Amino acid sequence: MDGTMSQEEINALLNNPAGIDANSDNETLTEAEKDAIGEISNISMGTAATTLFSLVNRKVEISTPVVSFANWSDICDAYEKPCVFIRIAYTVGLDGSNILVLKEHDVKVITDLMMGGDGTNTDVELGELHLSAISEAMNQMMGSAATSLSSMLNKVIDISPPVADLIDLQQTIDESQIDEFLAGEFVKISFKMEIGDIVNSEIMQLYPISFAKEMCANITKNMEEDTNQTAGASQSTTQQAQPAPQPSPMPQMQTNQQMAGQPMMEQPMMNQAMAGQPMMGQPMRGQDMSQMYGQQVNVQPAQFQAFAGNVPVNYGPENIDLIMDVPLEVTVELGRTSKSIKEILDFAPGTIIELSRIAGEPIDVLVNGKFVAKGEVVVLEENYGIRITEIIK
Repeated sequence: MDGTMSQEEINALLNNPAGIDANSDNETLTEAEKDAIGEISNISMGTAATTLFSLVNRKVEISTPVVSFANWSDICDAYEKPCVFIRIAYTVGLDGSNILVLKEHDVKVITDLMMGGDGTNTDVELGELHLSAISEAMNQMMGSAATSLSSMLNKVIDISPPVADLIDLQQTIDESQIDEFLAGEFVKISFKMEIGDIVNSEIMQLYPISFAKEMCANITKNMEEDTNQTAGASQSTTQQAQPAPQPSPMPQMQTNQQMAGQPMMEQPMMNQAMAGQPMMGQPMRGQDMSQMYGQQVNVQPAQFQAFAGNVPVNYGPENIDLIMDVPLEVTVELGRTSKSIKEILDFAPGTIIELSRIAGEPIDVLVNGKFVAKGEVVVLEENYGIRITEIIK
């Protein structure tokens, strides 16, 4: 090499003389921003855990999040088996998306619990039914998380329906199958999730760095607005609490000097009433009121008739004929039973459903849903009928 620089190197040096990446500030988070993202995720996932509890009817605990940076190879090393990627896009309030990563076994457990199982039916292959169920669960969970985020950012936040995909991280992934931000460095938020004594696993939430910085900026702006409003209200209260300035005595002195040598006009004393007018705070007499209104006012005490304790109360007879034509719904109930969603999905022609009633036992007769009688089934001219055997009082 001759030690000379090419034109491309000269241009690069002129455009960035310090040799610093111009986008370096935008491709990382400060410690304060990482703490803010962790707090946002902590509140959001806490609300989501409450929603998941109502779906699976099991105690759900999600630990404090751990915020770090990661790339695609880090995710592949953390999850050995196929996992489920759930994409949540923000449509109102925020411009961006994030990805929730769940293990395949965890998705099977949550889906089985949502369908009424005990969470042990995990030997089946993960299919469209599991992906649809976990998408609905995430829709409700992240919807409640968006509500919490709305209160923190002080604006409306809404999401699109989540989309779940099964991705095998051990195979070569086409870049078109993953989100664009996963090709570089992104924010990884790790949670430890426990569902009863069935699931003790880890879930991840992935954010683009730019999207994470946008949320931090919104949080900072909202806090500054609240601080300014609080300071303005405090300053206004201080101004109202200050005493009004006392008037200068100079005008009073000048007035007294100008009036010197002139006889003062007679003014009524404060403790004496003016002629023909009552003093303030004293009631007007009848004569004064008559003079004011120009007519005599005759005031008499009110008289009321005494109430007798034995006053008879007359009630008319009930006329039930007024409601004789009101139609009522009569229902005959052969029996009842309870089935889970999984058992109902297994129904087919020929399936026998066992009812909670012994053969030959009287059946129930309900009127507008109220149990009124018992009876037995009879056949009348090729039609079923009910013979009333007992009236329930």
